Amino acid sequence: MRKINIVEVGPRDGFQNICDFISTETKLNVIDAIAKAGVKHIQVTSFVNPKAIPQMKDAKTVAEVCKERYSDIEISALTPNLRGVDDAVAAGITNLSYVISLSESHNKANVRKTRDESIAELEKVLKKYPSIHLTLDLATTFGCPFEGIYTTDQVVHFVDRLVSIGVKDINLCDTVGLANPQQVRNIVSQVISKYPQIKFQIHIHDTRGMGLVNTLAGIEAGIDYVQSTLGGLGGCPFAPGASGNTSTEDLVYMLNEMNFDTGIQFSRLLAAAKYEYKMIQGNYSGHHLHIEK
Repeated sequence: MRKINIVEVGPRDGFQNICDFISTETKLNVIDAIAKAGVKHIQVTSFVNPKAIPQMKDAKTVAEVCKERYSDIEISALTPNLRGVDDAVAAGITNLSYVISLSESHNKANVRKTRDESIAELEKVLKKYPSIHLTLDLATTFGCPFEGIYTTDQVVHFVDRLVSIGVKDINLCDTVGLANPQQVRNIVSQVISKYPQIKFQIHIHDTRGMGLVNTLAGIEAGIDYVQSTLGGLGGCPFAPGASGNTSTEDLVYMLNEMNFDTGIQFSRLLAAAKYEYKMIQGNYSGHHLHIEK
């Protein structure tokens, strides 16, 4: 039975778009329910400027509690710059995601830097913290709301650049849900074939109802780590039309039914999603949330 590792990013990607502040207690309760369902990889927050994303102003507290509470779970956080990495490491988080966009326009909108500036700062991060586990989130891999769709060669060329500076873990992100299964298979198969030593992940949005099929296409092309959010909550706040992530409970249901090994108990995960849905108002794309039995 093939193992598929589910990386739950809802406490970051799901919560970041919610305007009303979610209490730290509620955030921790949702994370605890996810953990008790058997999820072993959870991105719990992001270390960003709270003026840009006020929802993450309690990042330090959330990170420290989770790091202390879950010794058997890979707890991670997203960071857009060196200062964020400094803050995350100070809070005890050494599994980090660092985001750069394939799109120059989206990178400027998202982190207010050119791609070259982001890469230069990433090199500083890798030099300062050589022992951290860093995943490079390559935003807009499958298309950009400002610049359109990229060719497979364009994606591979940028991956070349990332690998050349020492990146060892790359997350291919469908930031606004523009991907299709053929495109996912082509890109994933190309990068895995060229760089078998790199750990590739995928993060697919469900904006156009393609989340599950595109994620499955990535898995069939060789991906073993997939990101999703509880309830399908969230989307990029700096990408127009990016509402809706792939729902973790929908994804786990599909994979479990297909005899993949997720290690996750679906009934407990669904209970976690329904708790979140009850406690937090937001844009949910999950289907099982509305099925009574």
